Amino acid sequence: KGSLGITNVLFLFNSFLQLNILPSFGFLFDIDGVLVRGKTPIPAAKTAFQKLVNSQGQFLVPVVFVTNAGNCLRQKKADQLSHLLGVPVKQVMMSHSPLRMFKRYHEKCVLVSGQGPLLDIARDLGFCQPITIETLREKHPLLDVVDHDRRPNVLVSVYFCFKILSVVLFGEPVRWETNLQLIIDVLLTSGYPGNPYHRENYPHIPVLACNMDLMWVAEAQSPRFGHGTFMVCLENIYKKITGKDLKYEVLMGKPSKLTYQYAEYLIRAQAAERQWKQPIQTLYAVGDNLMTDVYGANLYNRYLEENSRKGSKSRIQNELASAAAAHCRSVLVCTGVYNPHAEVPLDTRESITETVFHGHRDFRFDPGLVEPDHIVPDVDAAVDLVFQLENFAPN
Repeated sequence: KGSLGITNVLFLFNSFLQLNILPSFGFLFDIDGVLVRGKTPIPAAKTAFQKLVNSQGQFLVPVVFVTNAGNCLRQKKADQLSHLLGVPVKQVMMSHSPLRMFKRYHEKCVLVSGQGPLLDIARDLGFCQPITIETLREKHPLLDVVDHDRRPNVLVSVYFCFKILSVVLFGEPVRWETNLQLIIDVLLTSGYPGNPYHRENYPHIPVLACNMDLMWVAEAQSPRFGHGTFMVCLENIYKKITGKDLKYEVLMGKPSKLTYQYAEYLIRAQAAERQWKQPIQTLYAVGDNLMTDVYGANLYNRYLEENSRKGSKSRIQNELASAAAAHCRSVLVCTGVYNPHAEVPLDTRESITETVFHGHRDFRFDPGLVEPDHIVPDVDAAVDLVFQLENFAPN
């Protein structure tokens, strides 16, 4: 009887040792469609958050909230999550967050497109000379003439002495016709929009784009146009006028590899700050969109595995530490864009059909990259699943 008691104790002790009390993984949570729909919280999110924090409100695992939104400051997104949990702004990653690394553009005059506090966003990222579309329109009032009510009564032009050296697309604007017109003017005049077009100036000045989402989900029953739709318009107008492809210096936001590299950097920074010695081996990207969240996570997982096989680690702009994770797993929730009844073609030649592939023009469709590692009903189920997979039992 005593021997049996000792055996049971040893069994329980060994079982306890197999549980992980320090995290070797991190979460990358999408926001819209996963935690909220528009301004309305998804009920499962509150339950999920209760499992992610301790009694002091500290996260039990490293977490980054990765959103493709680009028309607001990180603080606003953090505030939007306050009804669920107090989220530190440093754990929120916008689509434009990696622009902090592109310091070679920070001292230059850049044209910024989108809506919201664009100048505040640009300056927060490090840009010293941002110019908005509205400011450019004021300097060159003859350029914006689609809306007859906004045409100038007096045909004058204000002298604009700065050369625009790059264009930054933060997100979808309000007046698409104005932004499309003036961005095309800047690209076809090499940064002097008051001048005549010079089509021979190719390639054009650099364009840095954030958030490629064709559509996104809010309170409406159907998805709404996203910044990716605006980019489709800009690309096709440029192509129609010049016969050449609009080129991007960098594309940011999911499914860009750059976004996941920067997110991993933030995950590891959190782990270091909390003095968690366990290396972060696996990232779990929880999202609702096959073409952004799942595609991006799987694409980054492919990159990590290729790096592992080659035994090499690449760096971004020499400013981020090399990738350290071994895997990036995609977890798809059914509370947002994802339609479980939609079909994905097996023939990659069908990728040219826009009704099938909603991803960006520069991302070749690969059916294997839109297959999630896991499908769960909601974010609460996602947290349960990952804790089970990781055998995670925090104190």
